[in-house]
Amino acid sequence: MTTTLIKNGTIVTASDRYAADIYIDKGVITMIGKGMNIPADTVLDASGKLVMPGGIDVHTHLDMPFGGTTSADDFETGTIAAAHGGTTTLIDFAIQNFGEGLYPAYEGWMKRAEGKAAIDYAFHVIIRELSDQAAHDMDKLTRTEGVTSFKLFMAYPGVFQVDDATIFRALRRTRETGSMICMHAENGGVIDTLVKEALMKGQTAPKYHALTRPTRAEAEATGRAIALSEMAGVPIYIVHLSCSDALEKVKQARDMGLPAYAETCPQYLFLSYEDYERPGFEGAGYVMSPPLREKWNQGALWKGLAQNDLQVVSTDHCPFCMNEASQKLLGKDDFSKIPNGAPGIETRLYMLWEGVRKGFIDQHRFVQLMSTSPAKMFGLFPKKGTIAVGSDGDIILWDPEKEVTLSVNTLHMRVDYNPYEGRVVTGAPAVVLSRGEVIVDHGVFKGAKGRGQYVKRQAGHPRL
Repeated sequence: MTTTLIKNGTIVTASDRYAADIYIDKGVITMIGKGMNIPADTVLDASGKLVMPGGIDVHTHLDMPFGGTTSADDFETGTIAAAHGGTTTLIDFAIQNFGEGLYPAYEGWMKRAEGKAAIDYAFHVIIRELSDQAAHDMDKLTRTEGVTSFKLFMAYPGVFQVDDATIFRALRRTRETGSMICMHAENGGVIDTLVKEALMKGQTAPKYHALTRPTRAEAEATGRAIALSEMAGVPIYIVHLSCSDALEKVKQARDMGLPAYAETCPQYLFLSYEDYERPGFEGAGYVMSPPLREKWNQGALWKGLAQNDLQVVSTDHCPFCMNEASQKLLGKDDFSKIPNGAPGIETRLYMLWEGVRKGFIDQHRFVQLMSTSPAKMFGLFPKKGTIAVGSDGDIILWDPEKEVTLSVNTLHMRVDYNPYEGRVVTGAPAVVLSRGEVIVDHGVFKGAKGRGQYVKRQAGHPRL
């Protein structure tokens, strides 16, 4: 294992900003101080750069079977793309098969990542049915494998959706081990009815995906999920919150002192319903759940991020190609058959930094949202998510002045379009380190597939 010295940079964490050098030995930060002249195998000059902890994306779907196809990025291409964008750790979702416990899901996704992942990784496990075996596995996975979070769905009837009794039972189960439930909060029954009605009327275009998934369906489910967690006496984490209506439910809960947490994603901060009105089938590239909302919701979400009503910015990266018959084109004549999801694992930090540039959040909040809070929320802190002695050497040298044009032609995700095509952003990772090893150097990938390590997480309910 080599040693690395980072000199002349400005360290920015969730709470501090100061000039210092960093020494990394055997993958771990061992010294932080000024004017270090210690021999090292690799010496990096961070002059003019912000030195920040590596990004942590807690919501990705790599190599995921869904809607009759499989997401376009596997653990090799997806993690390499993530690294290019400054993300050094991710948490993906292992999916339970009907009729099985949860362990086979965990083991299956471990095999999907093994030998492929270029950055460190962990897993949530999606619960589709809570048998006695699955309930037992929840406890065992938390205690023995460091799987401290499980996901349930209130949407996608017949595929993922579970009833309130199952949700309540799963929530109560987390109380025993200190694990946590992540919730996809949309009223699946209402949405299913609206979808069937739209199709009967011949409304098949991509925009009807959004028009059949109203904000009230998300808000109702969010409020119901929080109420169930309150009755169970445990925290809850709402994934990919998209709109002001749902955010109000989280704010009300937090004002009452309840441990309700939520994330949003860059697409909800920068894209909007208008993207569904693009000509032809272009709107299919923006079909995701929840859908993009009217633009005015963006201000409410930014305010929620600034005021800590929203704690995390993740991606929900689930890419499907536009021009492949087995992917988005499955829904060319029926919006309900368009695979839900869009690419974002590489562009998260670029887009969130735009919020810094616009004055919506400051640099410290940027670090908190993209790294520190995700680490604390999901049991990775302080191993990940900060720059401190004893933490892993997961570090970004961020160039706040670098201009980048986001394009499918220059990004590294395995997908044939980009939702932000042609957008010019300012601020980009110059050098990315994972456990002290340079894995991206000014746009050149220096790491290797398979070098990523599985990270066991610590249970325990956060207070953020």
